Amino acid sequence: MDITVPTSHGTVRGRQRHGVTAFLGIRYAAPPFGPRRMRPPQPPEPWTGVRDALEYGPSAPQPGYRPPISDLLPDARPWGEDCLCLNVWTPGPGRTGGSLPVMVWIHGGAFRNGAGSLPLYDGTRLAADGTVCVTLNYRLGAEGFALPADGTANLGLLDMIAALEWVRENIAAFGGDPDRVTVFGESAGAMSAVTLMAVERARPLFRRVIAQSGAGHHTHPADVARRLTERLAALAGTRPTLEGLAATPPERLITANTALAQELAGSHDRDRWGEAAGGTLTLLPVVDGTTLTARPADALAAGHATGTDLLLGTNSDEFRFFLVPVGREHRVTEAAVRALLASYGLAPDPALAAYRAARPGATPADLLSAVVTDHAYRIPALRLAEARAAHGADTYLYEFAWPSPAFDGRLGACHTLEIPFVFGTLGTALTGPDAPAGLSDRMRGAWTAFARDGRPGTAGGQLPAWPPYGTERAVLRLGDGPATVRRDPARAERLLWQQVR
Repeated sequence: MDITVPTSHGTVRGRQRHGVTAFLGIRYAAPPFGPRRMRPPQPPEPWTGVRDALEYGPSAPQPGYRPPISDLLPDARPWGEDCLCLNVWTPGPGRTGGSLPVMVWIHGGAFRNGAGSLPLYDGTRLAADGTVCVTLNYRLGAEGFALPADGTANLGLLDMIAALEWVRENIAAFGGDPDRVTVFGESAGAMSAVTLMAVERARPLFRRVIAQSGAGHHTHPADVARRLTERLAALAGTRPTLEGLAATPPERLITANTALAQELAGSHDRDRWGEAAGGTLTLLPVVDGTTLTARPADALAAGHATGTDLLLGTNSDEFRFFLVPVGREHRVTEAAVRALLASYGLAPDPALAAYRAARPGATPADLLSAVVTDHAYRIPALRLAEARAAHGADTYLYEFAWPSPAFDGRLGACHTLEIPFVFGTLGTALTGPDAPAGLSDRMRGAWTAFARDGRPGTAGGQLPAWPPYGTERAVLRLGDGPATVRRDPARAERLLWQQVR
């Protein structure tokens, strides 16, 4: 059955199946190309009559993934110019009085891949559980996060804000409560969600945040962002100006960003390249003094957004996703682990001893994966929870520990693995066909309960009492047996990073 809903720009037609109505490909901003390229998002042109919202819109320009990662993550292409669109799933358009909690998903993909239209992010199950689920696209790569010498930073963040403004203005017609919006995301999407907590213009647009495998450390200061943009422009054969970048075909900027990532992967010059040195991330949100006035981790440590509820966590074996599929695990040596520890500012001998003591029989690859998982994911999450606890702001912390059966189980609880459990879209290459539906039900129940009232939990006692992170450093571990609350897990490793990360 088709259902129509009025919005501020025109009426859209969605399709109802099994009690949930999906509205796909709704434009929340005008196409960011032509005279609008490399500029802040503008409102879409209004329309008369009824516009079908029955198919996803195009994704933002992006390179896509290469094998073997492309075998594990779905491709978001084809991309197109009319990419600033969003999707809505609702159990009650026009019938709930705008009372349902709203969950707005920001996708991951290293700020250069992904889209809200991926099957992994189908919001049907979350809507069936009593929420209005929204997924969105935003500009990626140079289109979204370059800093031209004479241009605007953080266009991708501004896209997210424009989508949230659309949600505030329109979501009541779809059954959602604009005063109960939860922004949730994974990886780059989680980093974006936490970053939005530090953006004054964005904070009134949502009440809660769920950050999966991403926190508030990954941004660039303006000087680093300019150097990265200058290098990217040189690789693209253009000038690092608004005019130069806007006149360069998207494909050439994508190729240049890929080449930049390859260059930076071998660099440990953090003074020059910041968070991009030695990693897979190139362009990131920028502390530009306008949209973002401080690194999110610092802003939240100073007491910003204490009124925003926060749930965040990480997976036990995040970095195995980047190590195992490409066949690197057998090439890791202990010398490489020691060099990595030193590059992070840790004393190699005591650090290696601490990681090895917690993992008897661990290979060098096991140790390297644990170190990078801590550096990039777990320690930033702990720092964020610690900072908020100091201001009396509740933060609920989790660890997802269900091991993927892929690659003969060598992936463990790797990066991105928890996403289909949250959305109820099991059966992926990472979960396999026999993933436990009960674990998905419990996670979805906790996430939707948090969206309703700021406290994660499920009816019927399916999870233990889950206290906020505080002096006892409580972390809910789920996925490898009955869910349990652990006090200060991996304490020895945590203490290594004090004053370092």
